[in-house]
Amino acid sequence: FKRVNDVHGQKQGDAVLQEATRRMQSVLSDRAFLARVTADEFVIVTEFANVEKARVECENKAQALLEALRRPFELPSLRHQCTASIGIVITDNSWLGAEELMRRADLAAGNVKAAGGDSFSYYHPSIEKEISARFSLENDLRAAVGTEQLVLYYQLQANEHGQFIGAEALVRWQHPIRGLVSPADFIPLAEESGLIVPIGAQVIREACQQLARWQQQESTRQLSMSVNVSAKQFYQLNFVELVLQEVRDAGVPSHLLKLELTESLVLEDMDMVLASMHRLKEQGICFSMDDFGTGYSALSYLSQLPFDEVKIDQAFIRRASMVEHQRDWTIVLAIIHIAQDLGMEVIAEGVETKEQQERLAAGGCKRYQG
Repeated sequence: FKRVNDVHGQKQGDAVLQEATRRMQSVLSDRAFLARVTADEFVIVTEFANVEKARVECENKAQALLEALRRPFELPSLRHQCTASIGIVITDNSWLGAEELMRRADLAAGNVKAAGGDSFSYYHPSIEKEISARFSLENDLRAAVGTEQLVLYYQLQANEHGQFIGAEALVRWQHPIRGLVSPADFIPLAEESGLIVPIGAQVIREACQQLARWQQQESTRQLSMSVNVSAKQFYQLNFVELVLQEVRDAGVPSHLLKLELTESLVLEDMDMVLASMHRLKEQGICFSMDDFGTGYSALSYLSQLPFDEVKIDQAFIRRASMVEHQRDWTIVLAIIHIAQDLGMEVIAEGVETKEQQERLAAGGCKRYQG
């Protein structure tokens, strides 16, 4: 919401709030009280005859609210898509004051947000311990940014002849006490805390420096480098300049750097994404649509965006190998043909067996990562 205000102006932000309010009101009953308490936080208060009825009603309303807020906001000069994180507190204890109820609801909502959002959760005492542990890990991650604790691993990409054509940079956290921390644990934390922006900048810098080292050897001179970009990172106002500066500082051919964008990132703000992509492409930077086929609107937007490559999500590749999931193979073939018809390269990730590679090759996919 802050970015809508910063990039598109407060008038557009107000329009988002007004439409969100209308949608929430359409879901709630007359006996519910709806209030906006901060920039993008709302509170709903309602009464029920008993606790059992309250749980059923709260879950039904929470699902309805999520569905209502998930629909794209079609505003005069902005198409915005968002999700909500909902925290629920049910109490029949009169001794719990308003401040404590609000605190618990906020903790429950924060817990949902940390898990990726677009869901709801009840408050429970263990959340306090989880948040304390998360806070400790966040402090450690903050200290790790800019240091050698954050390490890049490179997963190679090959063509149908088994020749290496590039690699994807994957950031890993070598914690001095905890050891190697899973990206599943620290990437969502980095997203929630905003640390994904400096971490992303560090990854791009080190990836460009690795490209420069590859340039010194004839055998690795043509390898490209794919780097994942988060929404928070991409929507920074100086993102284009930052990327181009790192490429210049490393002295590498710009076409060897490939930025991977997810569908959800693209759909957040099509106009801004398109403008930034064109500015970077004018300087030779390439783009890959990551996890293609896992969202809802990829097909309708793929033709509008200047992607050089489409990456088939590994979930499709894994399931397509199973007899009971043959429909997934139909989807894989459709993705290959659509991308090729649009003049884009296709690469499949999660290719772990010779059988998978041969089947993809027969279907027209000639690039693999795994």
